[in-house]
Amino acid sequence: MTEHEIKIAFKEFDSVEELNDEDHNLCLEAVSALASSHSPYSKFRVGAALLLKSGKVIHASNQENVAYPSGLCAERVALFHWGTSHADDPIISMAVTAKTDDFQLLKPVTSCGACLQVMAECEKRQNSPFKMLLYCIDGPVWVIDGVHSLMPFMFFEERLSQVI
Repeated sequence: MTEHEIKIAFKEFDSVEELNDEDHNLCLEAVSALASSHSPYSKFRVGAALLLKSGKVIHASNQENVAYPSGLCAERVALFHWGTSHADDPIISMAVTAKTDDFQLLKPVTSCGACLQVMAECEKRQNSPFKMLLYCIDGPVWVIDGVHSLMPFMFFEERLSQVI
């Protein structure tokens, strides 16, 4: 038997004000993306913003549906938009934030497993990781370099991508 240990590394900033200008601005772009959230059932709004190498910013928000599995997280809305319209313009970083009127968020929210897997596929597609900024409005910001830090056992089967 072999025992393995996985450690996850990330940076935590007490507030968005401690970030460099580029990261600070991207977090604020994620906040502005909250306005387009369609979340009448959970009342939990999520906003995401992607910064592309060209300087373009893609905004996205969560989109709920009364048939709950039919909704989509803000992260996947942003990443699928990138993949269909801007795949030749690499993602540099992604900021995600959330807000609800029902309670105060005290720490950043993390992306679900499905979103992490899509992020992993996008990193593979562009052949480079991107920075993730998980931002708690009026609270801390977690900065993660690449999705592998959050999902060390992401699913990849190289033979699935081979042409038969």
